[in-house]
Amino acid sequence: MDKPADHYWNIKLNTLKDNLEKNNFEVFIAQSMQDVRSIVMETLIPGIRPATVSWGGSMTFVASGLYDELKENPSMTVLDTFDKDISAEESLERRRQSLLVDLYITGTNAVTENGMLVNLDMIGNRIAALTFGPKHVVLIIGRNKIVSGLEEAMDRVKDFAAPANAMRLDKKTPCVKTASCHECKSPDRICNTWTITQKSFPKGRVNIILLNGDEGL
Repeated sequence: MDKPADHYWNIKLNTLKDNLEKNNFEVFIAQSMQDVRSIVMETLIPGIRPATVSWGGSMTFVASGLYDELKENPSMTVLDTFDKDISAEESLERRRQSLLVDLYITGTNAVTENGMLVNLDMIGNRIAALTFGPKHVVLIIGRNKIVSGLEEAMDRVKDFAAPANAMRLDKKTPCVKTASCHECKSPDRICNTWTITQKSFPKGRVNIILLNGDEGL
């Protein structure tokens, strides 16, 4: 067989797509970042027709180029929660207001093979939007986020995603020095609220783009 790794990932992603769709998620498979942008800009946005849009922490969202593209889109009002030129108070207020937008874009910490999303947040704005508020949600998920089950999902978050994100954000937590979770009591702790999303409600509210590549933490 030629290119067995490609064959493996095609099977893996299509099986996950089927399982997510059984859980009422709308699912797309992207082979590249260009595919991700095309799905969002040419399929999802024309269908949703959002007047307002915002986003939560997602390295894959930024890497896709959508952050820059959407900020320049004149057809919608953008609540930019990544703006570094605003105060901490204004940043928090934008995160609160972003729970009422028409379209919210973010990622996930892990996705199980049977089609559940697992996330752990510091403030909770990202998982709050996933759970309730925005009319439509889009998640961009690299294949490196796929795990076998809930236990493995939580292990992935605590053993890798949380320490790596704490490092990325320059937090003053023990895991930044050791790359291991210490269940710390640091004021900078980013591990505060878990969510497990078993199904999209209503059906199709949460749109998932599975990226056939390793992206994000």
